Amino acid sequence: MSALRKKFGDDYQVVTTSSSGSGFNQPAAEKKKKRQRFVDKNGRCNVQHGNLGGETSRYLSDLFTTLVDLKWRWNLFIFILTYTVAWLFMASMWWVIAYIRGDLNRAHDDKYTPCVANVYNFPSAFLFFIETEATIGYGYRYITDKCPEGIILFLFQSILGSIVDAFLIGCMFIKMSQPKKRAETLMFSEHAAISMRDGKLTLMFRVGNLRNSHMVSAQIRCKLLKSRQTPEGEFLPLDQLELDVGFSTGADQLFLVSPLTICHVIDSRSPFYELSQRSMQTEQFEIVVILEGIVETTGMTCQARTSYTEDEVLWGHRFFPVISLEEGFFKVDYSQFHATFEVPTPPYSVKEQEEALLLSSPLTAPSLSNSGDRDTSLDGLESLGDVAAESTTKLPSKLQKMTGRDGLPRKLLRMSSTASEMTYSLGELPVKLQRISSVPGVLEERQGGKAGRVSIEPISQSVADLPPKLQKLAGSGGGVGAVAVGGRMDGHLPPKLRKMNSDRFT
Repeated sequence: MSALRKKFGDDYQVVTTSSSGSGFNQPAAEKKKKRQRFVDKNGRCNVQHGNLGGETSRYLSDLFTTLVDLKWRWNLFIFILTYTVAWLFMASMWWVIAYIRGDLNRAHDDKYTPCVANVYNFPSAFLFFIETEATIGYGYRYITDKCPEGIILFLFQSILGSIVDAFLIGCMFIKMSQPKKRAETLMFSEHAAISMRDGKLTLMFRVGNLRNSHMVSAQIRCKLLKSRQTPEGEFLPLDQLELDVGFSTGADQLFLVSPLTICHVIDSRSPFYELSQRSMQTEQFEIVVILEGIVETTGMTCQARTSYTEDEVLWGHRFFPVISLEEGFFKVDYSQFHATFEVPTPPYSVKEQEEALLLSSPLTAPSLSNSGDRDTSLDGLESLGDVAAESTTKLPSKLQKMTGRDGLPRKLLRMSSTASEMTYSLGELPVKLQRISSVPGVLEERQGGKAGRVSIEPISQSVADLPPKLQKLAGSGGGVGAVAVGGRMDGHLPPKLRKMNSDRFT
């Protein structure tokens, strides 16, 4: 094992990798005991069918597929046995014909015409059958026209031989050209990795094609095998759940020319939504990966499989890059195909991260029960004025007396009535009251004509806003109090100025 220091982006990590690329430096005693797998690493499904009873006859109804699915040693045994039995049977038939006709006793009589020339014992009958079946034709043994039963047996031999040849040679050809052997040149990484990619926690593994010929229409699927118990109490020992590897985006359709990293984003819809680094130590699951495609050279469909148990999923790891740009081509270094390195990864599950994010930024909402208190949220105060009128009718009678017609506290309505009674400045009022105070006459209408209680602006500001002539008249005729609240002139002004003032403010 060797320690490697690699730089990718801005992250520097010192990792320890083994020859298999596991990325773990653990003693053998600390490793978990190897448990039973549903699918082996080479893709073989570890399942045996037993107690079939009378269902075994179904295998004989599909004899061709049964022979193809057998192992090579059984295929060769059946191949040799079938030809041997067929040859012995047909040789015996020729010997029986010669024995019945008496050809065996008169084989050396030149004046006698036998059914088959030069057949005088069983070995000679067997050689005649082999010469006929293999169409060798040495010319020493041949059938004559004096034996009609021999002609019929010859026709039967030709038909039976063609059937046996087509069946057995066809089985051997299909057995040799099976696309399962093409799967031997499709590689899967020995381990899967979980780390952050594009800001999301992602499960990743790598696939590669060792041949230059492509896999046409390659597609990849993932299944999660995990035991669970339903709410009804039913126990499912090998429940299969689908892992999304890009069905909606088309990422599951692969252009498998160079090694690719397959990603499964862990979100609220993923079966790994609650999986964390700590929970992986107690979880038991198996990820089955299925890669399907059409072999470019033969046009046959090929399927390659592998699996990853919880011990083979590395938390906080990422795969080494294997592609480099050379002069005029891209080079793939398969020596780093299985290698991984450590990257900073939060040890928490996606569910825990989302809950922590919600707790760190809670949503603020106004509370009607504390409407008499000062609220520092501007949005809450603004929305409070909109719903106050509707909510007042729902309050108890004692609270309704304390509030005004619009649901606002009477204290807030009276706080700017006079300069001596003002307890809060305009900047300390809620946002809605500030907007109301900036428009003359609006608050008076909402308060039912009780505008005399609220001073929109100080008197000095009202006089300063008048034209110069009116300011002189107001200062000499009526003083500061000559201008009333709401922009109306006092009745002590002359009629001409009163008319001018009304035109000015209307």
